[in-house]
Amino acid sequence: MSKPLEGIKIIDFTHVQAGPACTQLLAWFGADVIKVERPGSGDVTRSQLRDIPDADALYFTMLNSNKRSLTLDTKTPEGKEVLEKLVKESDVLVENFAPGALDRMGFTWERLSELNPKLIVASVKGFSDGHHYDDLKVYENVAQCAGGAASTTGFWDGPPTVSAAALGDSNTGMHLAIGILTALIGRGQTGRGQKVAVSMQDSVINLCRVKLRDQQRLDRVGYLEEYPQYPHGEFTDVVPRGGNAGGGGQPGWVLKCKGWETDPNAYIYFTIQGHAWEPICRALGKPEWIDDPNYATPQARQPHIFDIFATIEEWLADKTKYEAVDILRKFDIPCAPVLSMKEIANDPSLRASGTIVEVPHKERGSYLTVGSPIKFSGLKPEITGSPLLGEHTDEILAELGYSKDQIAHLHAARSV
Repeated sequence: MSKPLEGIKIIDFTHVQAGPACTQLLAWFGADVIKVERPGSGDVTRSQLRDIPDADALYFTMLNSNKRSLTLDTKTPEGKEVLEKLVKESDVLVENFAPGALDRMGFTWERLSELNPKLIVASVKGFSDGHHYDDLKVYENVAQCAGGAASTTGFWDGPPTVSAAALGDSNTGMHLAIGILTALIGRGQTGRGQKVAVSMQDSVINLCRVKLRDQQRLDRVGYLEEYPQYPHGEFTDVVPRGGNAGGGGQPGWVLKCKGWETDPNAYIYFTIQGHAWEPICRALGKPEWIDDPNYATPQARQPHIFDIFATIEEWLADKTKYEAVDILRKFDIPCAPVLSMKEIANDPSLRASGTIVEVPHKERGSYLTVGSPIKFSGLKPEITGSPLLGEHTDEILAELGYSKDQIAHLHAARSV
């Protein structure tokens, strides 16, 4: 089966998570992603949080599948020459260096465009160009705080809280992948490449748009009716932390199930949607609530919402989270079990769909990783193991026209 991005060559000058997540996605869909790494060390995540001594860490393997690895010292004249040849034959260069790093290497936008006018240069940044923090070093949690996610996550009587989801890193990579694909389509129309940049702060803000919505509503009316603070609590002039409340206007909460005393994930998330109120009452054995004026409308229910949740928890007390969801889904009630990462790793449905895959590795043996979250009717991406450091160096150099003697010279000069 042919892949849509076959024939697209990408120079991957990224490291850690945001950039590698972007290029890995493109590699899954057929692009030839050449990960350029420093000889001897490579991407720092190869050695971070190791679980097997002297083998690439899972941090690296789970972000760099389907790629080829080229070691290259771009500080040497020979290394710069190799990179120039690679630029001339590539479609995209992706980087997440510190600001100005490519310029200091001698590969300014002007130089890259001179070498290859069709080249697209895609960059991950902490903050957008011109931002007053554009020189600040940014990691995942920094981005979550700067993008508004942390201030609106957690409980109202606790501090701002960061999410375990990679809102700053992998989310930024996904946005950059969209930008690269858009630029490739644009190049087909104009014949020229362009610069594409995505900042981590901007990507987090994009996912927090409903909180920006809430800020404007709060400014206008002084309260937010779907938050737990309404109607008995108090609001300040900023969007509060709402615990586990839903962000879409439908009251929801995490509720205890059988076994919660010993299992930290024996919970379900339960949402009370207006159209589902009657089925909820019937599922709980509370038909009298259907027409009770104290419960019949969302506005009437809000003052009693935690009493309602307490009643649901009583109903859940003798049911596991799986048993509860199996009952509730028959009533078309929005809910889900709170799944641990161990449960996700062993979920047969996720294995069958290719969302979780097991792949071989030359040093580690088999390991679990994520597969494509995007499903196609005419494409099933094959996930392959991540490359060893420099595994494809000689192969790529030969493709660039280097002879065996020239390759040996580059090795001797420690340029690769």
